[in-house]
Amino acid sequence: MTIKQEIHIDASPHTVWNAWTNPDLITVWFAPVARVEPVVGGRFELYFDPADPKRMNTAGCRIIAMNAPNQFTFEWKGPDPFADVMNNPGQLTWVEIMLKPCAGDTTRLQMKHSGWGASSDWQEAKAWHVEAWKQVLGSLKSAVESGEGDRCCG
Repeated sequence: MTIKQEIHIDASPHTVWNAWTNPDLITVWFAPVARVEPVVGGRFELYFDPADPKRMNTAGCRIIAMNAPNQFTFEWKGPDPFADVMNNPGQLTWVEIMLKPCAGDTTRLQMKHSGWGASSDWQEAKAWHVEAWKQVLGSLKSAVESGEGDRCCG
């Protein structure tokens, strides 16, 4: 089963796209350090613990599909407590971000997080991500609309 979440952001799709794909902007609302290369095959690496970059990161994750500025999909690694379950090569999950313009220069963002296994460990990781993505998308909305984000999962 896929995690699906949706939010509306009072900004243009271009602005929201830049918040996701510009490393200087994604660090405002998601993770304190980012290496994002907005091309297919480019990096999508977030580092949640700058003091120890080997912990809590998405190192090695790549953008696997892109249709700028409307959609992109990237590989995802879970946080350290779920590393044994979801951070193994060939078992990564993936996240798709879709941006659609709405009336009044607003954007509908739809997020799908797929690739979950069926074991209880996978289901625990998935449940954690349901809540984490709510926090992440809320931080994005806050950062884009007011300039103040609240980084996730530090």
